[in-house]
Amino acid sequence: MQSIDIKAHAKINLTLEVLGKRPDGYHEIVSIIQTVGLYDTLTLELADDLFLESDTPDMVTDDNLILKAATMLKEITGVSQGARIMLQKSIPVSAGLGGGSSDAAAALVGLNRLWGGDPSRDVLQGIAARLGSDVPFFLRGGTAMVHGRGELVRPLPAADIQWVVILSPNIPVSDKTASLYAALTPDQHTGGLLTRKLEARIRGGSDVPPQFLFNVFDNVVHEAFPGLEEYWDAFTALGAKEVHVAGSGPSLYAPVSRRELGTALALMLRHKHGWEANAVPLWQPPGI
Repeated sequence: MQSIDIKAHAKINLTLEVLGKRPDGYHEIVSIIQTVGLYDTLTLELADDLFLESDTPDMVTDDNLILKAATMLKEITGVSQGARIMLQKSIPVSAGLGGGSSDAAAALVGLNRLWGGDPSRDVLQGIAARLGSDVPFFLRGGTAMVHGRGELVRPLPAADIQWVVILSPNIPVSDKTASLYAALTPDQHTGGLLTRKLEARIRGGSDVPPQFLFNVFDNVVHEAFPGLEEYWDAFTALGAKEVHVAGSGPSLYAPVSRRELGTALALMLRHKHGWEANAVPLWQPPGI
């Protein structure tokens, strides 16, 4: 095998609850995460050393998670080969959609195949957990309940949502995730009951009612992202029934009942306002 193409899917959070702050400084969370049909593409080719290229040059940095993942896997497995990695970006950057974490997980999975390695699932999970809280989830994707700081993953059956529209405002915020968590107050911490209720519904094959969708950051994003209210209001004015933040934002998403409705809504957001918006299906790994 000389080259591999692998897709790195974006995610949304159907629920995201913060239970409290941990002694190690991280926050204890419980969340149901779902991959969607918006993805970056990694092309991996055998080479003598590790190289990263991208159609988005800003992505090519020494601290890119793809290179970190590749270096860690190479060191742990002891392979002598390298790889040329080409990253084609479609997931907006720093948007709450998990693009960097998904890219890192895709690199682990793809390079493991390319190099013919045979590390156990636990080894890949261990590397993923060291790379970032979301990376272990992306090794499989689909629908899952995560807890801890996000590194503990429990796969679920597919959630009964067909399509979502994702609106990604261009509102950069430095130290975004840390500042969002810092903005939470103890009275916004919850016990995880809503997530466990939705988990039970999904396991039982029931639908996903709008009132079960929840993100604790819905309550603080307007202060963290100046101008976000304009996007939120326009989204709802065009017909979005239930709008929530994806991850720590600033991306917003809304479920829709049919592809045609989602496509029309995304087109209006793009052409009327000039914003980045996509109508995408939920995505499950093959065999799910």
